[in-house]
Amino acid sequence: MKNLQEKSMLTAPLQRRSFLQFAGAGAAAMALVAVGCKKDRNNGPMPSGVTLDFKDDFGVLNYAYALEQLEAAFYIQVASKPPTTFSPAEKTYFQDIQFHEIAHREFFKKALNTAAIGSLEVDFSTINFNDRTSVLNAAKAFEDLGVAAYNGAGARIKTDAYLVAAGKIVSVEARHAAYVRDLISNGSFANAEVVNAQGLDMALSPDKVLAAAGKFIKTKINVINL
Repeated sequence: MKNLQEKSMLTAPLQRRSFLQFAGAGAAAMALVAVGCKKDRNNGPMPSGVTLDFKDDFGVLNYAYALEQLEAAFYIQVASKPPTTFSPAEKTYFQDIQFHEIAHREFFKKALNTAAIGSLEVDFSTINFNDRTSVLNAAKAFEDLGVAAYNGAGARIKTDAYLVAAGKIVSVEARHAAYVRDLISNGSFANAEVVNAQGLDMALSPDKVLAAAGKFIKTKINVINL
């Protein structure tokens, strides 16, 4: 998707929702810290791949940034031409969710500054964007995976401000997941697939999340210090 099109998406709708208000001073603080880190990472496209170094918080933030890139790319494509069987309300919802995911992506990109990994090349060839069932199942997979990824990565975050930001984002991802799940099967928003007997949402380690997401990402992702 071209930058100009994404830029137009980010202006009025995001201002109406004021979605990024939660970032506030936290985003600015994160960006200032990121400026001081090593400037040896490319912030543009990286054909040879990207590296997620989990030795510190920036590795975890880049991990989240990679997943948000994937989700944003998916929802941009859905919103640009939703299945014809989507109701008007569903079309509106998927337009809203694309703005959320773009906001998440841009939040991490800005916060990481020069420490951000490059742009990922995605592969959605297994998804039929003309088919309602295919789109909803893909959305369910992305949202469930996103919630589990944040839950699994939380213990690795050492900085309180980063943990607070991640908590505010994962709660939005969970709202998305609940909505999509109910579109597929009413009442499945918190079934045993995602919530355990203790009433806790599932959590997955980065290696399991990246393995599941890998089929949708062309860019090679190298993981170290996990």
